Amino acid sequence: MSRHNQTRPTSDCSLLEIRGLSLDFGMPRGRVHALRNVSFDVPAGKIVGIVGESGSGKSTLAYAVMGLIADNAEVTAGSIFFERRDLLTLTSQARRSLMGDRLSMIFQDPMTALNPVRTIESQMIDIQHHEERSRSDKRARSIDMLRRVGIPDPESRIRNHPHQFSGGMRQRICIAMALLVKPALLIADEPTTALDATLEVQIIHLLKDLQREIGCSILFVSHHLGVVAELCDHVVVMYAGEVVEQGPVRCIFHNPGHPYTRALLECDPGRIKQKTRNLPTIPGEVPSLLGSKEGCIFRPRCLHAFDRCVKERPPEYRAGACQVARCHLLDRPRMVPA
Repeated sequence: MSRHNQTRPTSDCSLLEIRGLSLDFGMPRGRVHALRNVSFDVPAGKIVGIVGESGSGKSTLAYAVMGLIADNAEVTAGSIFFERRDLLTLTSQARRSLMGDRLSMIFQDPMTALNPVRTIESQMIDIQHHEERSRSDKRARSIDMLRRVGIPDPESRIRNHPHQFSGGMRQRICIAMALLVKPALLIADEPTTALDATLEVQIIHLLKDLQREIGCSILFVSHHLGVVAELCDHVVVMYAGEVVEQGPVRCIFHNPGHPYTRALLECDPGRIKQKTRNLPTIPGEVPSLLGSKEGCIFRPRCLHAFDRCVKERPPEYRAGACQVARCHLLDRPRMVPA
C-alpha cells in the first residue's frame, strides 16, 4: 500500500506498524542504505526489543519513528503507522503535536538529553506543555513522578541542575520526564548503556513496573540480550539495516531460527558457563551499506551459507508458530544447524 495513504486497516492490538521501511543517507561516497525493507509491529501494551550489533540500524529506526532523522537522510519507501496514521505523511505541526504527548523517547546519554543550564523543575514543567494545568499542578506532578522513579527528597532536588545528579539518577529523571505525559508509545534508545550492572537492573525493573502501571507500549533498543530477555515480550533482530528475525522473546531465545541470532546468543557473556580469557565473537565484519546487495546480507559471515545464499535474497520463512526469519536454511529443514 502506498505510503501516501493517511490511514489503513489495522488490527485492534497494533499500536505501531512499520511496513517496508527503507531509509538512505546521502554521503560523498554514495548512498548509504541504512534501513532496507523493515517491517514489524508493536502491539498495544507490549514491550518490543530491537537487538543487533553496532551499525545494524537500531537507533536509526528509533529516530525515524520519532522524526528525528538528519538532513541528509531520506525515507525512500515504506510507512510508519502509529494509531492508524502514517507518520511520514503528517504535516510538521501534526507530527509535533504527537511528540511529548502520544509519543515519547528516552535517549541513550542522559547528560546530553537534559539541558545543562536549566533546572530539572523547568524542564519537567515545559515537557507538559500539552497539558492545560496550572504551573503549580505541573510542578506537583513532576515531584510525584520523581518520587516514583526513586529520586530521594524530590521536593528539594527538583530545583537542582543535571550536573548535580549521578548518571543513574539522571537516567531516572529522563524516564520520569518521558513517562510524565503518559505516552501511548515510549521509545527507549539503549537507556542503560552508560550504567553499571547494578543500576542497569534497577532501571529495567523500574521501566517494567511503570510500563505496567501506565499501560503504554515500549520500543526498546539494546545490544544487551540479557536485558531484552528480562524486559521484552517480543524481539526484532536487525543486521546491517535489515530485520533478519522476529518473534516472541521466549521462542527466539530458546530456538533461534537465523544463524545471526544464534551467533549473537552464543556471544552473550551471560551464557558462558566456564571461566575463559577469550570471549566468543562473530567472525568477519559488518558489510558496507553502500550500493546494492545481492543474496543474503549475512552470507559473508555465515558458517552455513550455500549457493542459494549468494544471489537470492531470503524471504521470511516460518521458524516457529509465531516466529519468522530470513534464512534459506529454513527452506531446507534438514540443513538447519542444531
